[in-house]
Amino acid sequence: MSGFHSFDPEALEGRDLHGKLLGGIAPRPIAFASTVDKEGRANLAPFSYFNVFSANPPIVIFSPARRMRGNTTKHTLENVLEVPEVVINLVDFAMVHACSLASGDFPAGVSEFEKAGLTSLPSDLVRPLRVAESPVQLECEVLRVDSLGEEGGAGQLVICQIKRMHFRQDVLNEAGQPVPDLLDLVGRCGGNAYVRASGEALFDVPKPLAAPGIGVDSLPAEVRHSSVLTGSELAQLGSALELPDETDVNDFKLLELSDLFMEFENDGLALETAIHKQAQKLIAGGDVASALKAVMTFNPG
Repeated sequence: MSGFHSFDPEALEGRDLHGKLLGGIAPRPIAFASTVDKEGRANLAPFSYFNVFSANPPIVIFSPARRMRGNTTKHTLENVLEVPEVVINLVDFAMVHACSLASGDFPAGVSEFEKAGLTSLPSDLVRPLRVAESPVQLECEVLRVDSLGEEGGAGQLVICQIKRMHFRQDVLNEAGQPVPDLLDLVGRCGGNAYVRASGEALFDVPKPLAAPGIGVDSLPAEVRHSSVLTGSELAQLGSALELPDETDVNDFKLLELSDLFMEFENDGLALETAIHKQAQKLIAGGDVASALKAVMTFNPG
């Protein structure tokens, strides 16, 4: 494992700190926030300081932070202070360039809907408009705005309660739940980088919901200190709910690994390495239960 380069946030120049934070904490979902000012003029801007923080009540928070350049505030922040309502539109791959275009620093009163070529839809419960192209639109009441400071880069937390949710029909499965591949959302990284949350970028990690896993510390020492198995692979073994019993391990040894035990019967180290490589292949194929049986067949004592 490589070493670390450590930084004191208070010792970094503002832009440098900003770049390290945005580059290192990623990807971040994007709140494409639609607001109106007290005159009813529409504004649309993306913010990647954003996430959901509660389901009951349904709360999302985004932060139109003070600008690093000039320490000015954004129209979105000014609008929600005047009209405490917002529509948060999620950004999919098809609209990411329009979203980026809308992030430009246009004068107050200019409609980013028109500048970005996006279609507006009336909301059901709030005054700001929805983005028709967005697969998920959240009509929100702004509960409060918490300022974290008055300097450039200081967050301005807009705490919102969702009052109405709109999901495009083609992104939902038969149970009415959104499907990541169909949503095709994008996330924000550092600099000009984005990430697309669909296709080969997606992978499943089973959650230990029924009961906690046995943990890596429950694995035999020779497995924990394997020169073959990675930390991720050990964690997958440690996610098992219980160790296999001796009968299952012996049966697996006879049926699946007998050739390895015969080939390396006089070389314990080579046998251990071969078994761990076999377990590695089983884990890669999604058969963690068999991989756990495999590593339990080797007993150096």
